[in-house]
Amino acid sequence: MCKQEVDAWFAEYDSPQKTLMQAVRAVMLGADARLGETIKWKTPTFVCNGNLASFNPRSKKHVSLLVHNGARIPGQFPSLEGTGEEARTMKVHDAADLAGKQVELEGLVRAWCDWKSPVLR
Repeated sequence: MCKQEVDAWFAEYDSPQKTLMQAVRAVMLGADARLGETIKWKTPTFVCNGNLASFNPRSKKHVSLLVHNGARIPGQFPSLEGTGEEARTMKVHDAADLAGKQVELEGLVRAWCDWKSPVLR
């Protein structure tokens, strides 16, 4: 699956958070060229040698991003919420909140891609 399938998913998606979700998508995809996207679990999922994060399409009050192995990604990402051994969530409430979290979100994407990509020698 690829960009066209994710675009098709968004064309059918009806939510008050659609525009904000698309903005989060743009930030994530712009953070690292190694990051791709697909549809998994009936929602857009960001991938780079494994599943980084998926949107929760049912969230109506904010954009909710499930970071599948958020507890294990190297680095400090204070906007990630949760206490489990693996998954974390990041909530984005509006465009101003996204602007405030953009650098962190970009760093999260790069940390994941660096962690999951083999080093070329």
